[in-house]
Amino acid sequence: MVIGLALLSALVAGSWIYCVLTVVSAWRYRRVAPPAPRALPSISVLKPLAGIDDGLEENLVSFFEQDYPDFEILFAVRNAEDPAAPLAEKLMARYPAVASRLLLTGEPPYANAKVYSLDRMLAAARYDLIVMADSDVRFAPGTLAGIAAEFQDPTLGLATCPYRAVPGRGFWSRLEALGLNTDFLGGVLVARCLDGMKFAIGPTIAARRATLAAIGGFNAVKDYLAEDFVMGKLAAEHGFGVLLSSRVIEHRIGSQPFANNLKHRLRWTRSTRRSRPRGYIGQVFTHPIPLALLLVAVQPSWWPLAAVTCLARAAAIWATGILVLRDPLTRRWWWLTPAGDIASFLVWLAGFHGKTILWRGRKYNLLPDGRFELLQEG
Repeated sequence: MVIGLALLSALVAGSWIYCVLTVVSAWRYRRVAPPAPRALPSISVLKPLAGIDDGLEENLVSFFEQDYPDFEILFAVRNAEDPAAPLAEKLMARYPAVASRLLLTGEPPYANAKVYSLDRMLAAARYDLIVMADSDVRFAPGTLAGIAAEFQDPTLGLATCPYRAVPGRGFWSRLEALGLNTDFLGGVLVARCLDGMKFAIGPTIAARRATLAAIGGFNAVKDYLAEDFVMGKLAAEHGFGVLLSSRVIEHRIGSQPFANNLKHRLRWTRSTRRSRPRGYIGQVFTHPIPLALLLVAVQPSWWPLAAVTCLARAAAIWATGILVLRDPLTRRWWWLTPAGDIASFLVWLAGFHGKTILWRGRKYNLLPDGRFELLQEG
């Protein structure tokens, strides 16, 4: 009992420190002024597609309507029967002034179909500055210009964009988006503050073609589920600058029922545990409210500590959701974050168990080093 109480107390105190670090890290990130664009290089935008996501047409339109002098958009689908193919063709016809192409890749020869699509598009791309953006991403009009301005730094090899998650109509989608916009982003900012950017996050990554070639191309990350994290890690290990961009993008996560949302989040946590095993254990400090509730359950008279914890968490929520992301969801639904924190804590615990995931209807086995392999078709 005494040992358990002491351990919980230490964890709660550690979570307070983490909340303070989140606020400091967010403030430091916001202090960096984005560079003014001067000479803007031509850009190749790579967009892997698979099926029709919620709001896909609006997402793609946001790329065609970028305020940028010279860029191309490459789309990739496995085959012409993919429902995303005719949509891409319709938009290509609607915006003839934007250079764009649709590639049919066929079935991928390895587990990570997204990486295979990126590899095929990179081979067809004309330009040396590459922006890779998922189908569920939406850009503000000046995003490409802002990213290109950051690459005026000759030491920069790769940049990754923070994102503001926009949920669908479902309750679980809203809860997940709140967690992404507060808890997940806080972890990214703290890691950047303490150790620098030695990783990337997936929805949007920009890189020089020479950087991708130096790390071994997409062949170096094709067997990893978290290919985004590994891409940034390899770039840093090869001596290239890695940047958390000043440009915040929108990540439209759609709406899923509880079971599908849980499978999606378990896939993410199990992948994270294998990509960063020590960091995953350290995520215990990113759950201040569940830890405080456990402490009060063991020692009810210590309830004032739970109140202090709520204040610390509120400061961290403000720093990430409001100061950095200017997120309307956090402004309106902040009072749901304790429920989201508890759900995230339970998913984090569940992430210590299991080594299989479901992704786009297929079952995969996760290997200890973060690679994955297909188990069965269907």
